[in-house]
Amino acid sequence: MSPSNAGRLILLAAIFGASFLFMKIGVPSLGPAGLITARVALAALFLTLVSLFLQHNFSRQHWRHYLFLGLINTALPFLAYGFAARHLNASLMSILNATAPIWGAIIAALIVRQWPSLKVVLGLLLGMIGVAILVGFDPVIQGQAASWSIAACLFATLCYGIGASYTKYKTQHIPAFQLTHGSMYGATLFMLIPLAGNTHVIQTPSLNVALAVLTLAVLCTGCAYLLLFRLMREIGAASTLSVTFLVPVFGVLWGAL
Repeated sequence: MSPSNAGRLILLAAIFGASFLFMKIGVPSLGPAGLITARVALAALFLTLVSLFLQHNFSRQHWRHYLFLGLINTALPFLAYGFAARHLNASLMSILNATAPIWGAIIAALIVRQWPSLKVVLGLLLGMIGVAILVGFDPVIQGQAASWSIAACLFATLCYGIGASYTKYKTQHIPAFQLTHGSMYGATLFMLIPLAGNTHVIQTPSLNVALAVLTLAVLCTGCAYLLLFRLMREIGAASTLSVTFLVPVFGVLWGAL
């Protein structure tokens, strides 16, 4: 891995680590569906403005890829983390997020028959042990609500594993910017479904909540996904998903601060 890509990976980890904190701030006022709809819609709007400024042509011919990634790599995992944010702290969510490379390796092995090497298997096992030690038996994970929240986080990382494999093997011909832009609009469309059935009473957000949601959308979604898809192209899905082993460092740091 080149120094520039290593730097991008660390930057991506820092950004993703902050996203759990911003979700924790925004979900009490907006609820999971309201927060995530605002997140992906504002990210799509931000990317549209960037596209107009840079005069990028948006290709509609890849709409099937946009919809699939919008659902599996954005809407579903974001909504799952939004649900989990009601019961888990930002640090614990960022730690559970580190299971994504494990799912990615399993999916690659089962679907595309890309069997990991012994070195990779040992690394993933070490990662699993690390996650187990970090989560431990903290009182915050006790109770049925916390158990469902942990399951939601694991479902989200499963979605990320599927999305990473799909991106690597099905969308190599699509520029990273277009893939990010299109998938955000796809996610926005899918989020209209849970938003329509939302029972959470959405409160008028305070300035802190509004700033948290805006940062979550622009920095932690729009900018982060541009980095994510670029790294998937340059260093591969498995190496890119290893960013989730770095995310807990920043997730705990930002949560503590």
